[in-house]
Amino acid sequence: MSGTKYADKMRALLLVNPKATATNPRTRDVLIRALGAAVDLTVEETHYRGHAAHLAMSAQAKGYDTVAVLGGDGTINETVNGLLAEGVSSDVPALAVIPGGSANVFVRALGLPGDPIEATGAILEAIRAGGRRTIGLGRARWGTGSESSERYFTFSAGMGYDAEVIRAVEGLRSAGYRATPTLYVSAALRHYFMTDRRNPGLTIGRPDKPPVEGVYLVIVSNTSPWTYLGSRPVYPTPWATFETGIDLLGLRKLRLATLLNLIRQILGERAALPAGRHIVQAHNQGEFTLRARRPMAFQLDGDYIGEQESVTFQAIPDAINVIV
Repeated sequence: MSGTKYADKMRALLLVNPKATATNPRTRDVLIRALGAAVDLTVEETHYRGHAAHLAMSAQAKGYDTVAVLGGDGTINETVNGLLAEGVSSDVPALAVIPGGSANVFVRALGLPGDPIEATGAILEAIRAGGRRTIGLGRARWGTGSESSERYFTFSAGMGYDAEVIRAVEGLRSAGYRATPTLYVSAALRHYFMTDRRNPGLTIGRPDKPPVEGVYLVIVSNTSPWTYLGSRPVYPTPWATFETGIDLLGLRKLRLATLLNLIRQILGERAALPAGRHIVQAHNQGEFTLRARRPMAFQLDGDYIGEQESVTFQAIPDAINVIV
């Protein structure tokens, strides 16, 4: 499906996840008509995991100026990785994001409205004004030799307990449950009582710093807030921004009192870092590595990737242009 071709208009590819939870066919039609009136628009629907990355990968060769995404954080992550498949370059098309998922963390972190119609209006205004923002991303690398992999992330990554909760929620979603804040909280509580809270398995390794051993979970942030519980932002790393390096928060105890103290400190907007003798913090990092004594759950932008024993995280400055 494509709009009318006009040589003087921006060429844009819109990737639509038809299964996105926050939109319906009528809303999608309204958005497509609005965008099609402003840009030379081509629309593609995604049909399987990884399809957005495949479509975005060829956008530059096909001469698109912008790739827009109507979907959740997972679809946006795929699109970013497709756009940057050949690495960071000034020739990579700009990115425009319209919220279509249940969380929409990246969209809200950019300051765009959480409503898809309002977000489309904001993007159209930015297109008319030439508004663009260059942001940094995070990149994760794991595996060795021919088995090595790498992937960019827009707002967060993690290993340990938080990734295990995401894995549990993905299993529930595949069984037909909706990804609501209640589902995440109930999965986190249930998983807490199933977790071995006596044998932490992670070590944080940073260049020119002694390793930090005995860590149960690590949240890696490229911006703040890291996620949302409904409308409430969560700030485990409140100093993280798209213009600095990546931040981390680690937890060396999984006692209930320790977790409750941390949750109390990170819910809602705040400027101070979470404090506590079992908390590990690092701000504006260029690179660090998480090593596990046993394969541990690993997530990027809220998508469960699998179990890994070692993952290296890097900050990639000025990685992509976003229309805002």
